[in-house]
Amino acid sequence: MLLPVAGLVLLAGCGLTLLALSTARVGLLAELVGVGAALLPVGPVVAAFLWVDRWEPEPARLLWLAFGWGACVAAITALLINNTAEAVGDLLLGKGNGDKISAIVSAPLFEEGLKGAFVLGIFLFLRDEFDGVVDGIVYAGLVAAGFAFTENIYYFGRAFAEYGFGDSQSPGVLAAFILRGVLSPFTHPLFTAMIGIGIGVAARTRSPQVRILAPVAGYLAAALLHALWNGSATLGTANTFLTVYFLVMVPVFGVAVYFLHWHRKREQRIVADALPAMVDANWIVVSEVDLLGSLKGRRQWRKQVRAHAGAEAAQAVGEYQAAVSELAFLWHSMAGGTAGPAGPAREARLVTLVRGTRRRAVELARGDA
Repeated sequence: MLLPVAGLVLLAGCGLTLLALSTARVGLLAELVGVGAALLPVGPVVAAFLWVDRWEPEPARLLWLAFGWGACVAAITALLINNTAEAVGDLLLGKGNGDKISAIVSAPLFEEGLKGAFVLGIFLFLRDEFDGVVDGIVYAGLVAAGFAFTENIYYFGRAFAEYGFGDSQSPGVLAAFILRGVLSPFTHPLFTAMIGIGIGVAARTRSPQVRILAPVAGYLAAALLHALWNGSATLGTANTFLTVYFLVMVPVFGVAVYFLHWHRKREQRIVADALPAMVDANWIVVSEVDLLGSLKGRRQWRKQVRAHAGAEAAQAVGEYQAAVSELAFLWHSMAGGTAGPAGPAREARLVTLVRGTRRRAVELARGDA
């Protein structure tokens, strides 16, 4: 009990500290404008990652913790490191050069390291909640969304404090919102997704070398993309920035979306291939195979149950569906030799979970519970 409470206290403390620092810099009104503007892009970004996480949804507490880590712990630590790097840069290279060092060197290296540390922690210490690349992308995306939310509050607030809403002569909060909230809301998640992919690959390989090299390569890719993005905005002209945006970031984002789509289809095949064995073991029934084998079928099943038996019954069906997916993914890991020595014990727990959640879903749907 003490560890979760301590974690919440730490997140709350970091959040309040960031709020106080930002308010002291830009003022209360600008801070409120920044919060309001930052809320607009974060909703669709978070919703996108929750949509990705449909086959076997991660625990809500971990998703909230991921967002909180990025918004509070990673953000305040990065702020301290980047401010220190800026001060050292000004001291060594002359006044005005420190912000370039901070943006191009310190921010990419330390911000991506701090965000990636959470994903690595889930992989190392909560291995049962980390199945592969999609999970890595989801955790990384939520951490980065939290980080970008906090960062946007400051940037939008500062833009309002300095220029108001803006006009043709001076870019205010509206211009900042278009740049960060409309054109590039997925930049931070895109950077950190590289780390999630690397750790996801490590989770699915039997090679000790790949288990080390894949996360390192993911981190380097994240830092490189981040440095390129910051460099184009800090050192380059408007044309340089637009070139990097359209010729690098947009194509990388497109490839990442296609890669994620491919992995979601792969997850569907893993679940579908496991269903006949579950039927043979009498853990599920034949009539449920088509419903469990597609996200559309699962969604319609929950919708029908909700209409006839209520939200609690629909939630029970969702828990049953998630348990089936989790068991299917474990079987796939065991077949590939990546489940580890704890695989059989976890299999027994998941079999019990599948049977228990199905029994409860049936009882609630019938009105027996």
